Amino acid sequence: MEDYEILFVDDDAGILAIASEYLLNHGYRVTVCDRAQKAIQLLEDNVFEIVFTDFRMPELNGIELLKIIKKKWVETEVVMITGHASIDSAIEAIKLGSYDYIRKPIKLELLKILIDRIFEKKKLQQENRLIKKRLQDRNNKDGYGYDRLIGVSPKMQEIYERIDRISMNSPTVLIHGESGTGKEIVAHVVHDNSSRKGRPFIPVNCGAISEGLLESELFGHVKGAFTGAIRDNIGLFRASDKGSIFLDEIAEISPATQVKLLRVLQDKMVRPVGGTKEAKVDVRVIAATNRNLEEAIKSGALRKDLYYRLNVVSIRIPPLNERKEDIPLLINHFLQEFNLNRNDQVKGISSAAMDILLNYHWPGNVRELENVIERAFALGVKGIINLDDLPSEIKVVKKTGIMQIESYSLKENEIMLIRNALIETDYNKAEAAQLLEIDTSTLYRKLKRYDILFNSSHNAKKLIANCKTG
Repeated sequence: MEDYEILFVDDDAGILAIASEYLLNHGYRVTVCDRAQKAIQLLEDNVFEIVFTDFRMPELNGIELLKIIKKKWVETEVVMITGHASIDSAIEAIKLGSYDYIRKPIKLELLKILIDRIFEKKKLQQENRLIKKRLQDRNNKDGYGYDRLIGVSPKMQEIYERIDRISMNSPTVLIHGESGTGKEIVAHVVHDNSSRKGRPFIPVNCGAISEGLLESELFGHVKGAFTGAIRDNIGLFRASDKGSIFLDEIAEISPATQVKLLRVLQDKMVRPVGGTKEAKVDVRVIAATNRNLEEAIKSGALRKDLYYRLNVVSIRIPPLNERKEDIPLLINHFLQEFNLNRNDQVKGISSAAMDILLNYHWPGNVRELENVIERAFALGVKGIINLDDLPSEIKVVKKTGIMQIESYSLKENEIMLIRNALIETDYNKAEAAQLLEIDTSTLYRKLKRYDILFNSSHNAKKLIANCKTG
């Protein structure tokens, strides 16, 4: 609440001094002035959440100031202060939009009660606006995603629900996911759907910064702290104050820096390298990793106490091969993106190409899919993306230990199916025939017809690579 600004207007300098000192001592940000005209000028140049105004003042009285505020600054709450209390004046002020009124002599504790009540009201209003915006954003995507996230799969829906539940508060979030799944995008969506939206969001790739520089980058340094420190640096934590910092590859941080990070999470204080003074920070930490953190803890690469501090809320992003129903939506999204700067629009993707993409195992996840579509554009695809526009490694659907098909020849595909069935059944021809849904005698005839050679004695369990076809 310390971000909210309060304006106190009264022509009594003594009241201004007492009220200002009391509110400042309680952590509020207060500006005071002694005339309504001056208050209007301050309102023109600044944003005030609350205005306390005296009822009787020279030039303009409190009621006239109230009318102007409610006409020009609708979101600003006004509390009337009067030493000439009457039911009539109080009712008039309330009817004109005053939040409440208080009488002189002012009870300072009543000021704090009113301020806290107004701030709580504003917080609820802000949360309701955020909820409405998120629902509107999701409706605008026809239910196909959430903000920048795309997908209708149950696992993505779970992520959307988790983001909804944590967005109103600011718990530390730990995002798990393989490389290329979109961890930074999820972090950005968490930030953008919270009350910290509009404040800094600073991503840091902890694995890409050397151990000697990371501490300075995160926490800052003072001039002369080390060779090359020619000026003070506030660091990324202080630069993201009131916002969020995204620490990617968190398990790559050195043990010494982990200790300092743990202290920042616990105490909300940052001490720059070479400095003696600490600075308070209000930062939401969103961390991410593609490593198994339990194994990292066992190996000593990650402190257990830091893990518990980071893992307040956990979000797991599934690999693309666990949400293949989202692939067509992602392809459509990438087509729209890459079409933006292209006159000759690519309208879609052929059924054969889509079938290949749906059956590919996607070790590089969403990033690899994006690269496949971008490659087709770079090679000058026309109209629609066809099989020929896909990389050769994508065209072969990989399955460990089984030879794959690239041809649409019935003969070649039949040979491949027989080979695969023999491998699957450890070269048991009766079981292979059952798998192929043919008689064993039919399988023998086909083996003879195609002159397929096989060898079941090898532990590798694979067919002779140079088997002939007839």
